[in-house]
Amino acid sequence: MDASPPKAPARKPASPARLWLEALDWRRRRWISLLRRGWASLRVRGLAGTLARLRPPPPPAPLRPVPAQAAVQPGSLRLPCPDAPRASIVVPVHGQIALTLACLQSLAASGDAASFEVIVVDDASPDDSAAQLARVEGLRLHRNGRNLGFIGSINAGAALARGECLVLLNNDTTVAPGWLDALLRTFDEHPDTGIAGSQLVYPDGRLQEAGAIIFRDGLCWNHGRFEHPDDPRFRFVREVDYVSGAALAIPRALFERLGGLDAHFAPAYYEDADLGMRVRREGLRVRYQPASVVVHHEGASAGTDPTAGMKAHQAINRERFVARWREVLEREHLPPGAGADAASERGRRHRVLVLDACTPTPERDSGSVRMRALLQLLREEGCHVAFFNETGSHDGEATHALQQLGVECWHGPWLGDVPRWLARHGAALDLVIASRHTVLEPLLPLLRSRAPKATLVFDTVDLHFLREQRAAELAGDRAGLRAAERTRRTELALVRASDRTWVVSEAERALLATLAPGAHVEVVSNIHEPAAPGPGFEARSGLLFVGGFRHPPNVDAVRWLADEILPRVRAADPSIALHVVGGDAPADITALGRRDGITVHGHVPDLGPLLQACRVSVAPLRYGAGVKGKVNQALAHGLPVVATACAVEGMHLREGEDVLVADDAAAFARAVLRAHGDAALWARLSEGGLANTRRHFSPDVVRPVLRALLGSLPPR
Repeated sequence: MDASPPKAPARKPASPARLWLEALDWRRRRWISLLRRGWASLRVRGLAGTLARLRPPPPPAPLRPVPAQAAVQPGSLRLPCPDAPRASIVVPVHGQIALTLACLQSLAASGDAASFEVIVVDDASPDDSAAQLARVEGLRLHRNGRNLGFIGSINAGAALARGECLVLLNNDTTVAPGWLDALLRTFDEHPDTGIAGSQLVYPDGRLQEAGAIIFRDGLCWNHGRFEHPDDPRFRFVREVDYVSGAALAIPRALFERLGGLDAHFAPAYYEDADLGMRVRREGLRVRYQPASVVVHHEGASAGTDPTAGMKAHQAINRERFVARWREVLEREHLPPGAGADAASERGRRHRVLVLDACTPTPERDSGSVRMRALLQLLREEGCHVAFFNETGSHDGEATHALQQLGVECWHGPWLGDVPRWLARHGAALDLVIASRHTVLEPLLPLLRSRAPKATLVFDTVDLHFLREQRAAELAGDRAGLRAAERTRRTELALVRASDRTWVVSEAERALLATLAPGAHVEVVSNIHEPAAPGPGFEARSGLLFVGGFRHPPNVDAVRWLADEILPRVRAADPSIALHVVGGDAPADITALGRRDGITVHGHVPDLGPLLQACRVSVAPLRYGAGVKGKVNQALAHGLPVVATACAVEGMHLREGEDVLVADDAAAFARAVLRAHGDAALWARLSEGGLANTRRHFSPDVVRPVLRALLGSLPPR
């Protein structure tokens, strides 16, 4: 509301020479790491596979000005008017018919899937607005007998609403396609949401509001004002103090229970801030939704002069607001000098930075399933979570999914140089979680220097040196054994240098107790929610293998499965077919689809149908390390698993009760035939796998570890 942004307190910067030397050291370490990994990738993936993993940084995103709209004729407009809409959009108007018609045209053209009705409340307009609006097909028009102002008009329109969700929308706005679906999705994905607000932008493309801040003295600030709307600080769902009534959604039942907008603030200003405070008093949250974009022609309806017209009520109502909420403001809100970024997210317990090689893609690999679950748990525990991947890339839907989860995703061009980013943000970090030794090793000195207060967690994902060593031993590869020894030295050095280390199994924790005595090592394993029971034994058939083929153990496993195991299975029962799922398959794996009884699906975004149609999951891994997500996923869906000992290492599984285990081709084939042909055994394995998931791999298992870690951090 107020026009002057608060200033963040100054912090003494490090000397330019020190910053330069640290950045130089980081680049040296990073290039050494990239060269080593590139050489290792060439050995196992070849040139084409290695080049496929390289991605150029994205170009800067230009501002997106809104083109001028042609005049709209009311007779040409047609709005939906369903009998049972999900949303009722209430638009108050007082004159300005051209603005109103442009707003209605954008609603008609938005293409949203959610059903909605539009209620325009004509607040005794001085022009012919009511007559023109009466010609708009599908519009529900209500005329106030006298001028009631913004608050009175909204409450009058809300009384006529039929939708389960009420949406307040200024008439000096135009909505972007999909704005309503995104706004309503906030309530579905974050069930404790009481209010959801849109990202407001100016017609020239600059950001107007990414949620709003209320400081202790009642001063309000539109977060992100005049910034670029794609800046990562403004692109993630988060809890805020309030959102502007220019584009605000609230469940209609809640709005009615609260008595609507409070006439104490009539005719306007601070009524939206007051509504946010009352919603939080109900134990609900106010959230900003950046995927819902609305262009706001600010000042077109109310003016911009704070001493004249409607704007004159802003200062008066600020005093009323502070008088009503003084105790809450003193207890929960920061003083104006705290700075906008510090005050921009409510409910923040700690600032956490999470680093990984790639942006999680849960539909493609098990490591992503685990990382996505960890990020969600950190958010549920009240942390502000920032994330960036090793290349600083924006990965489309994968990045968008994290932002919708509430994670601040940094990427090019906004991330820029990592040393500079850490120089700006590192001092505020309470916790850094670095996933994989290849990510942490180049960054370790920089993190210690520029995030001095942060507890550093080395998330191994799995002990990479074990996987490399086992692969080299299987292949008789002496160069591979030397590379595995280098990885071993690197990982153990990082374990000793970090404040805490996470491994995914008790077996790996026991190993590190021997190799790195005294290190603080905890088990944070794979995380899966047990699924609802699927079809039974008789409704299923066939075998399922799942695994991304950028991971060399999966390539070896499928070759062994197709060449030595499946022929034995089909010799005994030719009806048993194999389904192979996984992206980035090399040519020889794809060619297996030409064999009888094998279907190679490639990448499958939704595995649900195959998990419910196949009778047995197979995991014939001959080398690897850590806990295998393909096994977890099958068990969590009640799908019995036949696996090698390597594939179920550290998973607390009982042979014959939760899983069948075999390590040579003939024994593996016999185990597959048993699981596929014995209904009683199948049912026992199905229930045993679900029980194992609940005991060892559900979010409830990991949550206490995170809470203990967060509880050890200094309070903010």
